[in-house]
Amino acid sequence: MRHRLCLLTLGLLLAGIAHAAAQTGAAPSDAINSMLGGWEMSNADRDKTCIITFKLDMTGPGRALDLPKDCTTTFPNIKDVAAWTIDNDALRLVDARGTTLIEFNEVENGLFESAHSTGTLYFLQTIAAAQGREHTPDQMFGTWNFMRANGPAICQITLMDTAADTDNFALETKPGCDQLITRFAPRAWRMDRGQFVLVSTKGDIWRFEEEETNNWHRIPEGRQPLLLVKQ
Repeated sequence: MRHRLCLLTLGLLLAGIAHAAAQTGAAPSDAINSMLGGWEMSNADRDKTCIITFKLDMTGPGRALDLPKDCTTTFPNIKDVAAWTIDNDALRLVDARGTTLIEFNEVENGLFESAHSTGTLYFLQTIAAAQGREHTPDQMFGTWNFMRANGPAICQITLMDTAADTDNFALETKPGCDQLITRFAPRAWRMDRGQFVLVSTKGDIWRFEEEETNNWHRIPEGRQPLLLVKQ
């Protein structure tokens, strides 16, 4: 009986480990990818601000973030934030035990407002929006090159001003593209939360964030950093 109990316990333990590994190894959702990068947190009057950087890496009860010291000085109630999670459009900043310290809900595209239960009202918006440099689609039309970091162009695409479907613009891929691009098979694009979104024929998504004028890098960066540069 004791032997069977040990085997059962071991089986449950291994199943738990396998499940955890499957969870960790699962591809991040588009909701997660759309949050990656720097966001400005502010109070209602926006006379107090700081920059929080959301990361893809798993840590404790959620995903990692960079919380500079000036953030915890400006907003002492987030000093115990250890990770972030997002589900059903609710973004949560949690402590090391997974307890929600602040919950945000998206009230506009790229603008999150803290739940009223928090007491004090806080906002989160992309750095591009906070700095007034969000791009409209007409600023993106034209020819662009995909490039690996410090390397030559590996593919050329034209972002068109015609519709591919109800949500996206069409694009044209020039012949001779690198396999990295042809395997993804881009078919459409759009702007979302200050990010450039590329949609594949299978519905997969690549997101890019502007690092300097007309120079965008893919997020998350991954093992093969990829740039999109306007010609």
